[in-house]
Parts: sequence; structure tokens; C-alpha cells
Amino acid sequence: MFVGIDHGTTAMRFVGIAGDSTKKFELLRREAAAMSESEIIDTILQYFDIDKNEIKLIAVTYSMGDGITVIEDVSSVVARGVKSIEGAGEKTGGGARVFDAIKNSGLPAVLIPGIHAGSNTDPRMNVFSHSTSPEKIGIAYHAQCHGYDDFVVSDISSNTVTVGVANGKLVGAIDACIFAPGVHHGPLDLQAIRDVDAGICTANEAFIHAGVLKNTTYAGRKELLEGATRGEKSALLALDTIALFATMEIVSIKMLLKDYGCDEKIFLAGSVGEFDYVVDKINAHLGVKCHVLGKWSAATGCAEIARDIAGGAKDILGIKYCP
Repeated sequence: MFVGIDHGTTAMRFVGIAGDSTKKFELLRREAAAMSESEIIDTILQYFDIDKNEIKLIAVTYSMGDGITVIEDVSSVVARGVKSIEGAGEKTGGGARVFDAIKNSGLPAVLIPGIHAGSNTDPRMNVFSHSTSPEKIGIAYHAQCHGYDDFVVSDISSNTVTVGVANGKLVGAIDACIFAPGVHHGPLDLQAIRDVDAGICTANEAFIHAGVLKNTTYAGRKELLEGATRGEKSALLALDTIALFATMEIVSIKMLLKDYGCDEKIFLAGSVGEFDYVVDKINAHLGVKCHVLGKWSAATGCAEIARDIAGGAKDILGIKYCP
């Protein structure tokens, strides 16, 4: 079996691929943080109903992935492949616990990098220090496994991140703290900058409360989507906002891919990116029908990366595998 692990915003998702069979499960990050390393490994084996020696390779993602530029064996990675755990996002310890459990288990595993200013992507995108975290590489690879080499993927959930692939190579991405808001997270606007300067909150606190929920009474994504299903105006306005900005972000990446002469396919991913109301809005804005990958696409793509590296692949979307 080949295993992919998605270090998501709220949960750790695990997908196992064995031939044509796929199994999956998820742990909330706070649940993973409360488990011992041996409990995490036992949980993986239990859910996938396999013995330890049946795992051929695991592909792991962790945090921003900005400390590495190539896919590396987990055993050789320094500092879990990040420059620092400080930055944009909530810290629960769940991702670190899963990473350490895999590394210390002796199981064969590789770590996927994020895309940042040190990556081999379009140099114009390097005006920003960071473009996307590693799980989006998994989503993009899963899209490529559908048979496409030119495409845009927008992952819409707690935050929104959009990735562009041209001629089979990842050429750029727009990170969550730059452009389109998600449910929880978004870029800092003028008032947020003033609040940070006034000492009311940290920049990270401003980021994790800059999503569309800030203008509603909903506590989280589940309540928001339930409200939208009931036709509540505030929920529909929030999703309209997400759909509009996600569409603008998609169009921005389409402009980048134009320079590569690409006629691209559009993919949507994430728990909000698979919600019918949002999909229909984005389709209408773009005038095309997007292909929906869903919230499991990151972990599935990571499992596919593990499978193909084990099969001899040395390049994933232009990212080298350096054992």
C-alpha cells in the first residue's frame, strides 16, 4: 500500500492506495496532538487493515514546507522541512506529532516541499516569500493523474489557495494570505493592519480571522454550509464572496499560464470547493464547467506521488525527488 498524508488546516487526512483499492480516514489535528507516536502508527494500520511491512512508501506534508525545495526522504530532512513554525495559521501540534511518528517508525517515507521564493517556479511569483504549502502539490498531482498537463487548481476551504501547472510543471501559486479569503483565513486589509499596529492582535491572529466568517454569526464552516443549505442570506452572501474572489484568483493564474501557451483545465478542491452552490457560482463567473476534485484530493495525490516515486519517478510536477 502507498499512503498519502494531508496536513490540512483543521484535520490530518490519510489515504491508502493498493492497486485499484483506496481507503481513507481523517483525524482532527487536536486529536492527533493528543496521541502518542505509537498510537498514530497503530491507527494508520488499523484503519487501512494492513501490517507495517505492507506499507511500501508514505508521502507526508508538513506545515509550510518552506525549508526544502525538493522531495526528500523523511529520514534526512532537517527541522521537518520548514524554516519556522511561526507564521500564518493555527498551531495545535497534531501535524508535528504525525510527522515525528512517521519519521521515528522506520517506515519508508518522503516529505513533499511547499512552493516558495526558493522554488523553481516562475521567478515573477517570487515577489512573495511563499506561494503554497505542500498539500496543494498533492492536489495538483491528483489533477495531473486525471490526464492533464495544463491546469489551474483552486483549493477552497478554511482558506483559498490557487495553483497553476503548465506543460506538466508547477509554475506558480497564490497563497492564502495574499488574495482570496476562505471561510476562516484571508489577507490583511487596512483595518487589520491598523489593529496589528495598535497591538490589538498579532498579524497571525488577524490572518486567521480574516475569512468570510468575520461578517457572520456562524462559528465555523459546518454551520456556514448548513446555513447556506437553508437559504440564509448571510451564509449565501459569505459563499458568494468566496466564489467571487476564488474566481478572480483563478483568472489571475490563468493569466500566468497564458505566457506558457496553455489551454488550461480548471479544477476545484476543498470542502467549500466541492459545495454545489459555490461550484455553480464559479462556473457561472468563468463561463466554463470546472472539474471538482473534493476534499480528499490532497491526501489522494500524495498517495499517488508515493506510488509513482516507488515506481521510479524522479520528477513530480517539475519538483525533483532527491533521496
